[in-house]
Amino acid sequence: MALEVCVKAAVGAPDALGDCPFSQRVLLTLEEKKQPYKMHLINLSNKPQWFLDINPQGKVPVLKIDNKWVPDSDIIVSILDDKYPNPFLKTPPPFASVGSNIFSTFVSFLKSKDSNDGTEKALLDELEALETHLKSHDGPFITGERVTAVDLSLAPKLHYLEVALGHFKSWSVPGSLPHVNGYMKALFSLDSFEKTKTEEKYVIAGWAPKVNP
Repeated sequence: MALEVCVKAAVGAPDALGDCPFSQRVLLTLEEKKQPYKMHLINLSNKPQWFLDINPQGKVPVLKIDNKWVPDSDIIVSILDDKYPNPFLKTPPPFASVGSNIFSTFVSFLKSKDSNDGTEKALLDELEALETHLKSHDGPFITGERVTAVDLSLAPKLHYLEVALGHFKSWSVPGSLPHVNGYMKALFSLDSFEKTKTEEKYVIAGWAPKVNP
């Protein structure tokens, strides 16, 4: 029986997948494990009652597994790895936090209206740390040749970074970070990513209110 998963619908397009890195992380995990699933697109600005009934907090993603609805992408990914261990995606502890500050520094820089407030440098520092890691390990992924959970967490975040900063700030990852650029290319080339990515126009629509509240 197919699993069921509730994820964010696109802003202004309730029938399209929206920009939620935690939703896409779960979809990526399901795709990598080749588990069939039924996707429910949830309009977060007008949540259906049935969704609030199963998940009073109203957050996505939520996965139905063994007749129980489970929220929180960290918990969902862990359960999926335990229940469907092939392929096993858990990242070894020494690598699990690689790149973990990229998303928060990206958001701060994207929202910034002051070019001298240090937010760009903070993001570059995080990307340079990722470059150093990738340079010192066989790739193309964080732990080597094989995709693991940390890659599936970073993939949507790096996609939003590329699209949103390119659109709103005409900014891109510097060419001086070739390993980061290569890593992003490898992530975005995954079949699982192609199947679960949010269209660029919906990434832009989702981030626009955060840039110009």
